[in-house]
Amino acid sequence: MVKKIRIANLPTNIEKLDRLSNELGKNIYIKRDDQTGTEVSGNKIRKLEFSVGEALDNNCDYLITCGGIQSNHARATAAVAAKLGFGSYLVLRGDEKEEVEGNLFLDKMLGAKIKFITAEEYKNNREEIMKEIKKSLEKEGHKGYIIPEGASNGIGSLGYVNTMDEILEQEKEIGIKFDAIIVTVGSGGTYAGIYYGNHIKENSATIYGFNICDTKEHFQNVVINLLDEITSYTNEKIDINKEQIDIIDGYSGLGYALSQSEEIEFIHNFAKLEGIILDPVYTGKAMYGLVNEIKKGKFDKHKNILFIHTGGLFGWNKEQRGLLKI
Repeated sequence: MVKKIRIANLPTNIEKLDRLSNELGKNIYIKRDDQTGTEVSGNKIRKLEFSVGEALDNNCDYLITCGGIQSNHARATAAVAAKLGFGSYLVLRGDEKEEVEGNLFLDKMLGAKIKFITAEEYKNNREEIMKEIKKSLEKEGHKGYIIPEGASNGIGSLGYVNTMDEILEQEKEIGIKFDAIIVTVGSGGTYAGIYYGNHIKENSATIYGFNICDTKEHFQNVVINLLDEITSYTNEKIDINKEQIDIIDGYSGLGYALSQSEEIEFIHNFAKLEGIILDPVYTGKAMYGLVNEIKKGKFDKHKNILFIHTGGLFGWNKEQRGLLKI
């Protein structure tokens, strides 16, 4: 039995985006996973409830993870660690001379130890670097638990398998059947969990992902591997091929955590339209993609669309704020 701790404020609300729906001629809803908490806000805490549960089972006292310098996942990990009495060690892609703002400020406020590494080191060596940190902690009498980028592994993805159960219950409460569910794809775990839950429940919705880095083909392979990892915990295998993984490419823009003026302008207009603020790294690009694809006719066969707001408000940095025309 997989142990799950309870930290997130669940279930998160589902709200209709009335004005956007009227503009596009669709029923568009948003699930407010940005409201899972404050310090732990966003989708990562759903995954961490399972990952940290396993860490507790293994008598670990340090959480080690990685991400970009404005990583929401790293910040949530630091917050959970502080709350439960763990130490936290974050391996961040970036320069320690960068401005201490947003998630990085919160990482430091929450007491995390931080190791800054280059983009090349992050791409090629982050796992080895985390393993070295674990070994060094062992010499100090600690037992570390390594959580991969975004907690996107089999056990972390269970958080979004459970989310599918939550969505199905909320459908009954609000009297809506969603025929499309939209998630941002940055490391693959959120998509894999939702996809697995949707499939195992024999639900009819199509799960679409908008990748905000890398390529469609890259994430199709990532998700297939994650689905196999999920199976190792559930013992319920699903038989699919990667062509069945619906990821829509073309909205990663300049790359991970890099913003263009048209993306920022869209987020600004969306905030004024619906009173909801998206983030520039994940949900802003995904919602921008969804709206554009609806206008192109990609979603003509769908009537009731649910967008998962995975959080990220703290991640707005100085450069991205500078693109706002306010």
